Amino acid sequence: MNNIMNGIAEQIWDMKYRFRSPDGTPIDVRVEDSWTRVATALAEAEKPEDRAAWQARFYDAMAGFRFLPAGRILAGSGTGRDVTLFNCFVMGEIPDTMAGIFDNLKEAALTMQQGGGIGYDFSTLRPKGARVVGVGADASGPLSFMDVWDAMCKTIMSAGSRRGAMMATMACDHPDIEDFIDAKREPGRLTMFNLSVLVSDALMAAVKADADWPLVFKGKTYRTIRARDLWDKIISATYAYAEPGVIFIDRINARNNLRYVETIHATNPCGEQPLPPYGACLLGSINLAALVHDPFESNARIDETELAELVATAVRAMDNVVDVSRFPLEEQAHEARAKRRIGLGVTGLADALLMCRSRYGAPESLTLINRWMKAFSRAAYLASVEIAKEKGPFPLFDRDAYMQGETIATLDEDVREAIAKHGIRNALVTSIAPTGTISLFAGNVSSGIEPVFAYSYTRKVLMPDGTRREERVVDYAVAAFYKKFGEDATLPDYFVNAQTLSPSEHLAVQAVVQDHIDSSISKTINVPEDISFDAFKDIYSRAYEMGLKGCTTYRPSDVRGSVLTSDDAPKAKPEEAVASRERPFEKDGIVYMSKPLERETVLPGYTYKLQWPESDHAIYITVNDIIHDGRRRPFEVFINSKNMEHYAWTVALTRMISAVFRRGGDVTFVVEELKAVFDPRGGNWMKGRYVPSLLAAIGEIIEQHMIDTGFIAGKEKKPDMEAMKMVAGDPAIPNAGLKGCPRCGERGMVRQEGCETCTSCGYSKCG
Repeated sequence: MNNIMNGIAEQIWDMKYRFRSPDGTPIDVRVEDSWTRVATALAEAEKPEDRAAWQARFYDAMAGFRFLPAGRILAGSGTGRDVTLFNCFVMGEIPDTMAGIFDNLKEAALTMQQGGGIGYDFSTLRPKGARVVGVGADASGPLSFMDVWDAMCKTIMSAGSRRGAMMATMACDHPDIEDFIDAKREPGRLTMFNLSVLVSDALMAAVKADADWPLVFKGKTYRTIRARDLWDKIISATYAYAEPGVIFIDRINARNNLRYVETIHATNPCGEQPLPPYGACLLGSINLAALVHDPFESNARIDETELAELVATAVRAMDNVVDVSRFPLEEQAHEARAKRRIGLGVTGLADALLMCRSRYGAPESLTLINRWMKAFSRAAYLASVEIAKEKGPFPLFDRDAYMQGETIATLDEDVREAIAKHGIRNALVTSIAPTGTISLFAGNVSSGIEPVFAYSYTRKVLMPDGTRREERVVDYAVAAFYKKFGEDATLPDYFVNAQTLSPSEHLAVQAVVQDHIDSSISKTINVPEDISFDAFKDIYSRAYEMGLKGCTTYRPSDVRGSVLTSDDAPKAKPEEAVASRERPFEKDGIVYMSKPLERETVLPGYTYKLQWPESDHAIYITVNDIIHDGRRRPFEVFINSKNMEHYAWTVALTRMISAVFRRGGDVTFVVEELKAVFDPRGGNWMKGRYVPSLLAAIGEIIEQHMIDTGFIAGKEKKPDMEAMKMVAGDPAIPNAGLKGCPRCGERGMVRQEGCETCTSCGYSKCG
């Protein structure tokens, strides 16, 4: 097995990309078997007499982790499974009718069932309170239907092994835009969505002029607000919650190679692929770190001839994916084949800079990045032209219209002449996608064009006997440096990471890369917690002025928490660790017990009435509390009803919940588990909100009880218990701020490239 394949890389391959029979028996014995499987499958799109040669070239490109097809391609190619090899889709335009809305919901479910993430523009739905002619009712608004999509996504996730990913966009002049911006202030709402505002050039001009801004739907102005107030509201939400993102939609459409046949209103979940209705993103990356010759020497370099040859092979492989992939919907297949859009990008950029002794974001690094990316883009376009000579250009190629594109005008003259003469196989060719999982798979190279996130960190590995061992994971370039100069060597000053860079350095790198990318870029600009709001807002203004197509930031806060804890973080003393295992202890009023708490004769509590629409009789939920150090905590739950249909499971449920409560500690997960239960028969609308099951309704009541009694914080309060402080980033709690991974449960989720990735097991929300 390749020497890179150890630790987390081998685990990722085994869990995500290794092909197994239905009974779990490995078919791919070694990682080389996976490359052979993928190469063979992609070569099927070639003429029979050419397949062996192309299979060998595709295999050679993947060997050594130089070309990294996206996870869908690695996992699905050559398996015979009914899955798509495309990562994500933007779905069709949602009609402003009930039938049209639910037809689109069905299409979304079918797409996610095959493993595709989805993006939607909800601007087409009439605002809340608008009159629905013919039925004598007022519209519930786009946000209410987004709740339905969110519930669907959770249901699809519960039926499979992969977490669903969705993007929701809304135009900046939609009457419900302020509710859209505030949607995620409500804990637990729209958790399956990334949100982005479609910011127009007109809004940016109005902000600059301090003008009024009308909120309009289908020609009717519902109200007018101050443009700067709306802009500040967008940035304020992002400052506090990291959402919504900002997409400069007019710029995206103006620079789209296909602006003559499509208009874009949405992106895929991580934002690197602005797509038309039913558009699909097909992703892959060139690993720049694997191409550096003589690393850390004065003559360290990337051979641009080698880069061009590798890019040409990758473009050919990805073009073949269009022909061999399945599609959830026929509309998606038609769209993909008519335009043959691909998104070849790079990963390992930061590590390549380090290995060439260049500081990320410094002027000399920008010169180097510009050189590499120009060579990359040139090779990609010329490769697509070569395929067009042989197989023909994409079906919707219009020479005159295509050649007038803004992006095409930036290409070298000889490239433009080649396109004009022969056409081009792929309408769009380049993109910078999130590469969290495949970068870990390739030996923990830096992701995409992001800086190195952490030089090293410790992850916990689950062993066959159920125990966990700790394993140190080191960045690819850092490991190469220590291997060359010894473990005691001091890292030079050009070694920088995401936490030490300024926002200006992040923006500078993104801007120079965007000049050579025809689609868009998924990147996160990490900023310090103490950055002022004005300085934070300035990042977005500068991003617009620098010509970026979008901007995503991450600021640790008392709402979201902080980033990954490094190996240098203080650790508990051995005697403290022993004590924590051997005796109960208290923290912030929460008692952790080695045996259940004892019940007092009389306990305070409340009884809540729940009227579930499908039940003829009300359900009564009693939650009793115990007082500990003058503070209430839930102790037991009872559920009663005249409806005997639910008797058996309600008794079992209450006994289990009560048993958990009596053990002490952080019990808020009980609420989250209940709220995540989805009834396959469908939920019900209650008080204007969709509740996916009776169990979810019970969970919401228990949660509200915890809030009302002060056990957990409500929406507007700071957390006052350990579970909430873990989310909020209390520095006194190890790994505070890191979200729990939905696969391994470790608190190791970090945000890069607009996407969440687990540093413990390699799980990624986006790939």
